[in-house]
Amino acid sequence: MSTHHSAFDLIRSERNDALNLTIEEYVHSATGAQHIHLASDNDENVFLVALRTVPEDSTGVAHILEHTALCGSKRFPVRDPFFMMTRRSLNTFMNAFTSSDWTAYPFASQNKKDFNNLLDVYLDAVFFATLDPLDFAQEGHRLDFQEPGNPESPLVFKGVVFNEMKGAMSSVPSQLWQKLSSHLFPSSTYHHNSGGDPEHIPDLSYEDLQAFYREHYHPTNATFMTFGNIAASEHQRSFEEKVLRHFSKLDKKIQVQPEKRLHSPVRIEDAYPLEADGEGLKNKTHIVIGWLLGKATDLDAALEAHLLSMVLLDNSASPLLRALEQSDLGQAPSPLCGLEDSQYEMSFVCGLEGCDESATADVEHLIFKTLEEIAQHGVPREHIESALHQLELSQREIGGDGFPYGLQLIMVALTAATHRGDTIAQMDLEGALKNLRKKVESADFVKTRVRHLLVDNTHRATLTLRPDAHMAERAHKAEVARLADLKATLTDTDCQKIIEQAEALDARQQQKDDESILPKVELSDVPTSMAYSSGSQELVGNYPLRCYGAGTNGLVYHQLVIRLPNLTSEQLQTLSMYCLCLTEVGHGELDYLAAQQRQAKTVGSLSARMSIRSNGEDAQFTDGYLIISAKALARNSQASVELMRDTFETARFDELSRIKELISQYRARREQSVTGNGHALAMSAASAGISPTARVSHMLGGLAGIERTIVLDNANQSQDQLAAFANNLRELHELLCRAPRQLLLVGEQDYLTEYKEHLAQYWQGESYSGAAKLLLEPVNERIQEGWLTNTQVNFCAKVFPTVVSDHPDAAPLTVLGGVLRNGFLHRTIREQGGAYGGGASQDNNIGAFRFYSYRDPRLAETLDDFDAAIEWLLATELELSEIEEAILGVVSSIDKPASPAGEAKQTFQAELFGRSREKREQFRRRVLEVTDKDLKRVTQHYLQNAKPSIAVVAPKTARETLEQLGLEVKTL
Repeated sequence: MSTHHSAFDLIRSERNDALNLTIEEYVHSATGAQHIHLASDNDENVFLVALRTVPEDSTGVAHILEHTALCGSKRFPVRDPFFMMTRRSLNTFMNAFTSSDWTAYPFASQNKKDFNNLLDVYLDAVFFATLDPLDFAQEGHRLDFQEPGNPESPLVFKGVVFNEMKGAMSSVPSQLWQKLSSHLFPSSTYHHNSGGDPEHIPDLSYEDLQAFYREHYHPTNATFMTFGNIAASEHQRSFEEKVLRHFSKLDKKIQVQPEKRLHSPVRIEDAYPLEADGEGLKNKTHIVIGWLLGKATDLDAALEAHLLSMVLLDNSASPLLRALEQSDLGQAPSPLCGLEDSQYEMSFVCGLEGCDESATADVEHLIFKTLEEIAQHGVPREHIESALHQLELSQREIGGDGFPYGLQLIMVALTAATHRGDTIAQMDLEGALKNLRKKVESADFVKTRVRHLLVDNTHRATLTLRPDAHMAERAHKAEVARLADLKATLTDTDCQKIIEQAEALDARQQQKDDESILPKVELSDVPTSMAYSSGSQELVGNYPLRCYGAGTNGLVYHQLVIRLPNLTSEQLQTLSMYCLCLTEVGHGELDYLAAQQRQAKTVGSLSARMSIRSNGEDAQFTDGYLIISAKALARNSQASVELMRDTFETARFDELSRIKELISQYRARREQSVTGNGHALAMSAASAGISPTARVSHMLGGLAGIERTIVLDNANQSQDQLAAFANNLRELHELLCRAPRQLLLVGEQDYLTEYKEHLAQYWQGESYSGAAKLLLEPVNERIQEGWLTNTQVNFCAKVFPTVVSDHPDAAPLTVLGGVLRNGFLHRTIREQGGAYGGGASQDNNIGAFRFYSYRDPRLAETLDDFDAAIEWLLATELELSEIEEAILGVVSSIDKPASPAGEAKQTFQAELFGRSREKREQFRRRVLEVTDKDLKRVTQHYLQNAKPSIAVVAPKTARETLEQLGLEVKTL
C-alpha cells in the first residue's frame, strides 16, 4: 500500500510485473506539481525534475538557463555548486539536459546520504537559482576584446554555450535535422533551435533569461520523477520542505501547441559548409523527406508508428531500407532515417546522403515508389512478426549499462509526463502490444497505415542540403562584420564596461568559495569492497564456458569469444571492416537479406567487435579477442545459439555489392562521428605512439581508421578491387575459424541448465587450443599531429607515457586526473577559456596520462594550459579535501553499477585479460590510500620535463597555427 505526504494527493498506483516495480502518480495539492515514483527494490535511487521549456526563438534561452541555474543558488551561494558536487559525491550519474521542449536535472546514487545531499543541491539550484549576471556572461555569451583589456583590438564573442553550439552545429546531421524541423514545424516551438543558434545566441539578454526563468521554473510547470527503494513519502517530505511550501499555483499553463497542418508538401533547398577536398563537392548532398504524424502521447498511435518504422527500416531486408541501401542515388541511408517520438507530435524521416545535388526528384520517386508498392501489396507477414518481436524485446530488456536503469525508465515516461499524457500506460506496453497484435491480424494493416501516415500525408517536407565550399568563410566574415559594426557604436564608457566585466568575471572565476556550505560524503562512507558478479567455469562440448545467473527479465545473452591469432598488418587493419561485415552479410545458403530477416525474428541484436588490451603489467604486451554477442528472448535461446553458430562458421563474403554498401555506410557514419567525438579521437591519435594497444585503437577506431575507410571506399569502385578486398575478408575469416574459442552465457538462474543444453547442441568440434596468439610490435614514438576537418571548434590532446593498471603508480595517476581537473583545468579550459569541457585522465589499459579539451575556441593557449596544470600541481600545497574529492570520483566510477547482464559481461571481460577480482580490489585499495606525496611524485616522474605527444582536431582555417606549433598537418 502506497503511503504519501499529506501535501500530495495519490492519483493512482499500478504494479508493473514486467519491470518489477510499482508506478505511483501524485499531484501536489497547492501547486499542481506532478510526482511520478517508480517504486523498486533497487538501491540505485534516481531523481529527475523536468520543466516544460518552450522557447519562441533560437537564442538558446532554455539551454543557457540550464547552465546558469547550476552556478549558485539561495542556500548554496557558491560559484559552481554543480561541479563542486561532482567531486563531493559518490553519484553514479549527474547531469542536466535541454531538449526541444523540456529541461531536466537528473542524478543517481547508491548511497542514501549522498542521494539526499544531491537532492538538496539540485532542488535549490532549480527553484532558487541566483542567476548572477557574470554567470550568464560565462555560460551564455558576452563581448570581450580579442586582447583582453585592450579596446584597440577587435571584439569577439565568448561563452560556453556559444562555443558548445558552434561545435554541435558543425555536425551535418544536426544541421540537417534543424533545417528540416524548421519547415516541418513552421509555427510551433520545434521551428527554433532550442540549444541555440550561434548566430542568434548573442541576441539573448540577461533580462530575457530572468523572465524565462520566472515563467518556466515553477513547481506548477514541473514534474518530479524518482526511482528506487526510497519511499515516495520521504521524497515528498523533501520536496515540500525545501521547495513547494514556498510557492502557490501558477495560473499560466505552459504547453506545446499543436502544429498547423500543411495542406501541400514543401520542398526546400539549403546548404551546409564543406570545404572542397581532393574529391571536390560532388555527391556530398543530403536529401531527406520528413512527415509529421500524430501525438506521441497517443500510445496506440505511437506503437503503430513504431511498428511501421520497424517494418520499413529495421534491417537491410526491410523494404524501404533495402531500397535506400541498394540505390545508386546516394552513398548511404541518411542518419536521420527513422521515427522521432520524443516531441509532442511524432515525425518520420527517410532519405539518402552522398547524393548529387540534382537527384532530389529521383530520390523522392524512389521513396514514394517503394511506399506505394507497400500501400498496394503490403509486406510479408514475417516482417510484421519480426517488428513485434523487437518491440517486445525492447520492453523486456533491463538496461543500465550507459545510463542508470532507473533513469532509462524515467526517460521513457518523460515524454508522456511533459505533455500531460498517461505515464503509466507509456511504461506498461503489455496491453497496448496485445491490442496492436490484434490490429495487425488484418492483412490491410500495414497497407492502410503506410497510405494514411505517409503516401497521402501532405504535411511533409523534402530538404535538399547541398555542400557550399564558401559558406563557412561567409559566416565567419558576417560574424566579424557584426562585431566590427558593434564596436563602431561603442563609446569609451561602453569599452570600459566590457573591460570591467571581463575583470570581474576573471576575479569571480579565481575566487576561492567556501565549499563547506555544500554537503558531502566522506571516504568513510565508501563501501569496503566493490560489487562482484561470480560465475561458474565449465565446459560445453570442447569449449570453456563462463556462466552467470542474473535477473535479466526473460532475456538470455550469449557470447562467442575467439582469441585473435597472430595477424599480418593488412589483416589487422581489416579487422574493423570484418567485424562490421560478419553479421551483415549472408551465411550458408542465405543471402544477406534472408540473413537479416532471420536475425530480426530471432534476436534483439547480433554484433561482432574486437577487444585488444594490455595484460595490466606491461603496456607493450597485448592480447586480443573477437567477441560475437547476441541477446534474445528466452523462448528464442536455442534459435539464437544456432544463428550465432551459422553466422560465424558459414559466413559468406561473395556478395560484393553488399560489401560495397557496407563500406560506404561505415564511411559515412565514421565521418559524421568526428564533431561529436573529437576529444576522444584527438586523445587516441596522440596516444598512438605509447603502446601497441593504443596504436591499434587509433588505426582501427581513430582518425587513422577513418582516413583508411575513406581510402578504402574510394578504392573499391571496380569489381576486381571489391573481389580482392572480399578475398581478404574471407582469408581473415578462415584464420579466425581455426582460433581458440570460448563461450559466455548470462541468463536467469532457473533457466541456465536449459540454456547450456542449447549451447551444447550447437557448439561441438575442435577447440584449437594450440593456435598462435596475437603478437604486436612494441611501440615508442612521439606523435605531433594536427588533423583538419569540417568543424568550427578545436579538440586538443596532450599525452604522456606512464604505466598500466597493476603498477603501484597507476592509482595515484588515476587520482591525479581528478585533482588537475577539479583544481585547475575546469577553471582555465572551461570557465576562462570558454571550451565546453576539458580535463585529464589516466588510461590504465594503454599506459598513458592524457590531457584534453572539448569544443574549444582556443588551441595553442589550451596546450599551454596543460603544461601550466603540471606546474600548478607541483607548486600547490593541496588540501586533504581536494585529494579526497578526486578519490571519491575514481571510486564512484569503479563502483558504478551496470545492468545485471552488463555486470556479468564486465566481470567476464576483465578476467579475460587477467584482471581478477583480487587485482581490481587491490587497485581500488591503492586509490583510497593516495596521498599528496604520491601525487607530486608521479607528476614529477611522469609529467614534469617529459616530452609529450600532441594531437589536435581543428578547423581547416587553423592550418597556419598547426604549422607554427610544429605539428604534422593531416586533412580528413
